[in-house]
Amino acid sequence: MTAAGSQPRVTKQSATRQQVLDLIARLGIGTAIPSERQLSVDLGVSRLTVRAALDDLAREGYVVRRRGSGTYVQQPKIAQELTMTSFSEDMRRRGMVPGSRTLSMATELAGARLGRLLHVSPSEKILVIKRLRLADGETMAIETLHLPDALVPGLEAQDLGGSFYELLRDRYGVAVASGTQAIEPTVTNEVESAALGVPLHSPAFLFERTSRDDDGQTVEYVQSVYRGDRYRIVTELSRPQS
Repeated sequence: MTAAGSQPRVTKQSATRQQVLDLIARLGIGTAIPSERQLSVDLGVSRLTVRAALDDLAREGYVVRRRGSGTYVQQPKIAQELTMTSFSEDMRRRGMVPGSRTLSMATELAGARLGRLLHVSPSEKILVIKRLRLADGETMAIETLHLPDALVPGLEAQDLGGSFYELLRDRYGVAVASGTQAIEPTVTNEVESAALGVPLHSPAFLFERTSRDDDGQTVEYVQSVYRGDRYRIVTELSRPQS
C-alpha cells in the first residue's frame, strides 16, 4: 500500500518498458529493435526483465515478435468504435486515406440463408462483392457484401473504389440508418492471409453486420475480416439507470 503523498514505486520492469518505449519512438515502423541480449547490456538489467517488458509491449501492440527473425516496431493499432459508420468515414475521421480494391463481384441466387438475412425470396438474385479495404495504402480488412441485385441496377466493379454507403446514398437514394453487428475472434485462412499480406492463421476479428435504411428495410449483409494486429475494439460503457 502506498502512503498518501508518496511517489508510486517504479519497478525495474516498468522502467525498462519506458526505456524501450523511448527507443521505439526514435525508430521507424517496421524497424527491428536490438535483441534481448543487447538490450540487457544497454539498459543494465537482466534478460528476464527485458523479456517481460517486451511481452507487455507486444500485448499492447507497440512491437511484434517474429519467430526466428526478431522484434519489430509495430504500427499502432486503430481503435474501432462500435458506431454506425462506414469504413471510409472511419478512416477519414482518423486522418487516414481510405481505399478499396475489388477482388470479385458476382450475382447468385439468395438461397435460404441469405434470403432470411436479407428478407428476400431464396430465388432472388443477390450481388456478392468481395473488397480489400485499405488505409494509407495498407491492407486492413477483407469485406464481403451481400445485397439484392435489384437495389443497385447498373453497379460495376469500377464504381466501388470509395465508400459504399456514400454510393448507395448519392446514386441510389438509399441511406443506411441502423444495423445489427456481431463480432468474434478468428484467424485468417489461406485466401485471407494472402490478400491481407499476413501469415496463415493470424489473429483477426470477424464482423457480421446487417444494415437497414430509414424505412427499416434490410439493405445489406456484410462479413468483414479485420487484421488483429491493426485493430482493437473500443466501446463506451455506462451503468443502466435504476
